[in-house]
Amino acid sequence: MSTKRFILNSSRTSKQGALINVGKESEEYQALTSSMTMEPGDMAAIGLVEGQMALVRTEFGEAEFKCKSGKEPEGMIFIPYGPPTCKLMGGNTDGTGMPMSKGWEVEVIPL
Repeated sequence: MSTKRFILNSSRTSKQGALINVGKESEEYQALTSSMTMEPGDMAAIGLVEGQMALVRTEFGEAEFKCKSGKEPEGMIFIPYGPPTCKLMGGNTDGTGMPMSKGWEVEVIPL
């Protein structure tokens, strides 16, 4: 297994919007926000397989995510915004009240 740097894009999904009625503490919401999607070739390049856990690390922190393949562009990963992604972001909000959640350079380490 090896590590590689990727660009992380994080945002809210429509499924999160539907699950907000169930609650952020629900098992389904927790599973959604602790999963990441990668391009299949990128997964293979670092030795990740569908459903495997990976550590995502930034200069500010790290969190573990369950990996699934998807239609992400090569070199990019997607993670739905939630408590685990908050561990990856710095505290600077540039006056917006929310830290930058897109374009972070991250290291992905298969577990």
